[in-house]
Amino acid sequence: MANTQLAIDAASNAFKTFSQTTAKERSDLLRNWYNLMVKHSEDLAQILTKENGKSIAESKGVAALITPWNFPHAMITRKAGAALAAGCTCVIKPSEDTPLTALALADLAEKAGFPHGTVNCASNIKRISLELGGNAPFIVFDSANMDVAVSGAMASKFRNTGQTCVSANRFFVQAGKFDEFIEKFLSKMKCEIKMGDGSKADVTHGPLIKESQLNMVHGLVTDAVQKGAKVHCGGTPLPELGPLFYAPTLITGVTQEMKIYSQEIFGPVAVIHKFTTEDEAIQKSNDTPVGLAGYFYSEDVSQIFRVAKKLEVGMVGVNEGLISTAEAAFGGVKESGIGREGSRHGVDDFLDIKYVCLGNLKL
Repeated sequence: MANTQLAIDAASNAFKTFSQTTAKERSDLLRNWYNLMVKHSEDLAQILTKENGKSIAESKGVAALITPWNFPHAMITRKAGAALAAGCTCVIKPSEDTPLTALALADLAEKAGFPHGTVNCASNIKRISLELGGNAPFIVFDSANMDVAVSGAMASKFRNTGQTCVSANRFFVQAGKFDEFIEKFLSKMKCEIKMGDGSKADVTHGPLIKESQLNMVHGLVTDAVQKGAKVHCGGTPLPELGPLFYAPTLITGVTQEMKIYSQEIFGPVAVIHKFTTEDEAIQKSNDTPVGLAGYFYSEDVSQIFRVAKKLEVGMVGVNEGLISTAEAAFGGVKESGIGREGSRHGVDDFLDIKYVCLGNLKL
């Protein structure tokens, strides 16, 4: 708590002068910080792989202040970039599971020229701009291109070993394409996923973040199997690779009494449901208290506009499994959080509107 107060005090003191800097000055500092991150991308990737477990290839992906462990670099820079651009100072509370990336970024911020106290790390802090996760539906209509849909499913479900808030969590495949989707999805899972040490070049997916995460994922799968679900592949930990590895898993036959039906999985487990009509798919997709992201695949233009409008989520991927980008507003509806990150809207949470009325001036 003492360290937190020191960080808050430092940020408060720095704000008195940093808030008066020009947009150009802040832009130069952000560019310097970015340039240093690019220069040290190899070092940052090594840190990220060692503390998070993701592969080197993903750790070095292009990415652009309570922050999560699954994207410790992108979540900090996306939030801090908007705050600093607006003239605010930062106190960053990284996840206790991945503190090293935050410390490395804070060090680079100091080297970039940000004044002392502008960027701080703390063990505990409260924020009111919140992104609280989701339970993303992934709908495949009969009109979809199956190869495109399966490729999107792989990217959306298994990125970061399934540990992302926008991961496809509930797959709904229309009856006419259900068997074909299962067959092609299984084939891609077996051919394209290589689990192991993320620092090795041929490895695509690493371990889960910690033991409790693995136990939670395996508990959901075990509960589903005990209640009659069918496991097409995976369904078990992989202790031969390490204590935190879980096999990529595909399950069908899941019903509402199974825990995995409504819970965010946050692991490499794909649950596939069959549906008949468009209205049924939309109703089941929206039957959740959260609404961060949603995905659907269709080549029917009329259907695309109908479904995109009806899905109760903050972000929609149409024939696309990877939707996060710095240029777009990131955030959800319902219980998935408050505010937006990224894009020009990401600055809004760090600004207050001031109304100045000028009158009775003689010019």
